[in-house]
Amino acid sequence: MRIACPLCGARDRREFTYRGAALPVPALDAGAEAWSVHVHLRENPAGPLEELWQHELGCGAWLKVRRDTVTHAMLGVVLAEDAGLAARDGEGPA
Repeated sequence: MRIACPLCGARDRREFTYRGAALPVPALDAGAEAWSVHVHLRENPAGPLEELWQHELGCGAWLKVRRDTVTHAMLGVVLAEDAGLAARDGEGPA
């Protein structure tokens, strides 16, 4: 599987680290119930899904990847910050 980093071009997926589904995150001060639902009760569909990946062995950029989880086909890649997922405290997308 190859991922097309917008900064470095197409690279083998071994240069990247999967960081989870690109889901809206509750506010930091949201209660335990909101965080429990976010972590434990989310959908896990087969098919197209938006995910967060980090180009860890390359430029370090955080990417929002749209990937078909059945075929692993890459359907689109954008920088996470361009997708409205701003970094929080230098630790990646919010």
